Amino acid sequence: MLGILASIFIIQIVYVSFSTLRMILTLKGQKYLAAVLSMFEITIYVLGLSIVLKYVDQPISLIVYAVGYGLGVLVGSWIEGRIALGYITMKVIVNDPESDMANSLRDKGYGVTSWIGSGRDGHRLVFEVLAKRKNQKKLYDSILELDPKAFIVVTEPVLLHGGFWTRGTKK
Repeated sequence: MLGILASIFIIQIVYVSFSTLRMILTLKGQKYLAAVLSMFEITIYVLGLSIVLKYVDQPISLIVYAVGYGLGVLVGSWIEGRIALGYITMKVIVNDPESDMANSLRDKGYGVTSWIGSGRDGHRLVFEVLAKRKNQKKLYDSILELDPKAFIVVTEPVLLHGGFWTRGTKK
């Protein structure tokens, strides 16, 4: 019975990890890759469910099934965080309108668009930076290193067209 429980557990982790990745790929516009992944996902699901249904009279099999499901969500989220698909934009506001932060970030290879904004206490330097999601922490740390008091908002763009990243985003 221990081998069956281990099989249920592993199958659930793999199935739910695939399910999580498929959903994220779909949301990121990777529909063909998501479709291929879904074929493996449903095959694994049917195998796992058939084993659980065979042992449905034993509550431990349902508990293992549920725990495997929960861990599968965590594993799938962890994998997605590691591959970090897509892009982010960081809107940054610094108190010093004469700051050279935008140029420092450009020197590091980031595309930066900047302008002067008006805040409650005067003019501010405002800029947006587009980066690959996998570089988010590095960019964030670079900004805080240059100005620990910078105000930062991170969003994920849905569609990109033109500008600095046109060639890079088509790959």
